[in-house]
Amino acid sequence: MKKKQIILLTAVIVVLIGIVGAYAAFNRYLGNNVEIESVMAEQVETATTEGAGEASETASAAVSADELKGAWNIASGSKVYWSVTTSKETVNFVNEAVTGSWTVDPNDAAAMTGEGVLDMTALDSGNSQRDGHVKERADLLEVSTYPQAMFKTESLSALPAEWKEGSAVPLTITGILTVKGKEKEVTFDAESMYRDGQLLLSGSTKVTFADFGMTSPHTVLLETENELAVQLELVLNKA
Repeated sequence: MKKKQIILLTAVIVVLIGIVGAYAAFNRYLGNNVEIESVMAEQVETATTEGAGEASETASAAVSADELKGAWNIASGSKVYWSVTTSKETVNFVNEAVTGSWTVDPNDAAAMTGEGVLDMTALDSGNSQRDGHVKERADLLEVSTYPQAMFKTESLSALPAEWKEGSAVPLTITGILTVKGKEKEVTFDAESMYRDGQLLLSGSTKVTFADFGMTSPHTVLLETENELAVQLELVLNKA
C-alpha cells in the first residue's frame, strides 16, 4: 500500500473514531442516565428449595394491625424520581436526600399523616453539567434560593384490615407538594407493602413546570414536554 493511501486510511479511521466519540458524548449529555428502581421489586432469592419454601411462607404471613400502627421514619434506600420527556426520550433525575415521617393506622384512615422533605441540591441525572443547569437557573429550580421541596399529606385512602407479608396494598395519597415556595395539590396513585419489618411505598403523580413557576427547558436540539412525572420510592422504618 502506498504511503499516501496509508495516510488517507489513517485519517479516515481517526475521523470515524472522533464521530463515534462525539455521538457518545452527545448522547450521554442529552440522554437518560438514571433508571428508576422500585422498592417493591422482588428480592433475589439464592436459597435452597427448602429455604425458598420458608421464604414463601414468610411472604404470605399475616401482618397484624399492631405491627403497622405507629410512627415510621423515611430511611436509607428511599428515592424520589423526577422525569422529563423530551423529543429524544424520557430523562430521569433521582434524589436520595429525602427525610420525613409517616403515621400509620390501618383502623383509622383519618388519623394517618405523612410528610417528606427533599434536599433539591442533591438532584442527580448522571450529568453534572445538565444538573447544574437545571438547579441554578432562575426559571427552573433555583436551588440557591429554594433548596428544599416538601410534601405533606391531606388524606390517605383507607387501608385493609388484613395485610400479608410481601403483598402490595393499593393506596391513594392526596397532599400538598411545595417546590420553589409554590404549593400544588397532587394525588399519588400508590402501593404499599410490609416486608422484613419495613414499610415500602411506591407511588406516582404528574405536575407541570408551570405549577411551580418554572418554564419548560426547551433547547435548539430538544423539545421538552411541560409535564413532570414524580415517582416516590420510599423505605420506612418504625420509629
